[in-house]
Amino acid sequence: MTNLLITGGAGFIGSNFVRYWCKKYPRDRVVVLDALTYAGNQQNLSTLEGQNSFRFVRGDIRDRVLLDTLLETETIDAIVHFAAESHVDRSIISPDAFLQTNIFGTYTLLEACRHARNPISRFLHVSTDEVYGSLGPEDPPCAETTPYSPNSPYAASKASSDHLVRAYHQTYGLPTLITNSSNNYGPYQFPEKLIPLMCVNILLGKPLPVYGDGQNVRDWLFVADHCRALDCVLTRGQPGETYNIGGDNQVTNIDLVTMLCQLMDQLVPDLPIQPSQRAIAFVRDRPGHDRRYALNSRKIREELGWTPGVSLEEGLGETARWYRDRRDWWQPLLEGSGGAGGAGGELYLIFNF
Repeated sequence: MTNLLITGGAGFIGSNFVRYWCKKYPRDRVVVLDALTYAGNQQNLSTLEGQNSFRFVRGDIRDRVLLDTLLETETIDAIVHFAAESHVDRSIISPDAFLQTNIFGTYTLLEACRHARNPISRFLHVSTDEVYGSLGPEDPPCAETTPYSPNSPYAASKASSDHLVRAYHQTYGLPTLITNSSNNYGPYQFPEKLIPLMCVNILLGKPLPVYGDGQNVRDWLFVADHCRALDCVLTRGQPGETYNIGGDNQVTNIDLVTMLCQLMDQLVPDLPIQPSQRAIAFVRDRPGHDRRYALNSRKIREELGWTPGVSLEEGLGETARWYRDRRDWWQPLLEGSGGAGGAGGELYLIFNF
């Protein structure tokens, strides 16, 4: 790769990947396209500003004219597509934005690539395990051949975009790749997702809301491990293929929250509520809440040689320390000072009591 276009590169996973790629491949040119909606934060890329090999463009992936211009003027030869609306709770309340960005946005990007003057050598579409739907307690982990069964507007919109990406390879020969990963966590994650929400609320002495009985199971993947996996797929993956990326860390939500409480109690001796586990509050379950996710990652392990390298305990410790030390990053989101990229300021939390 020489010239990469990374959509959604100011978001959580996207910005971690951009920093990873620029460090590992300093000779490559990286162009980030991000609309800077609520979860996009240009500060996530501040360490790269001013470098000749890096360019940030604020824009929408539904803007075909902008896409055509970038693909030509930057001589883009590879795309990593992160840009998406991704929070299930938001999709339940207002699904329209998810259909617009995740489906129509992906279609627009695919069309721009199909008609680009400079052939695209790789189009990597980053997706989610939620497209496979919910598993029972004894069901085997989902493989790449598992039928899709999405249960939320978010999951349905990502499943739709996956199908579009696959169709553009089958119909037009576009060199597409798809990855479906388990739940990511780590630094720079917008604090509406479970782990950063718990970290922030523990630090602020707020309730720690847990849906239903807390027994929903998720497989957790540290974002740095995900970045390495995407590197493997982008550089060595076979066009037209899908690769599952799992962390092999299945844990119930209540056990995860309890682990975070214990970590924060050790890291911050003067917490507002001590022990912080006293702040756990079970709340009414959300509609269509999938009971369990798990991924079979044998394909990427055997074909591309990737394995996760960060244990859940190590990753949670690093993440908790980051949120403890980076109030300067998350506090503006709470205060509405435009820290989320100037997209309205109000921090949207279903659980903000």
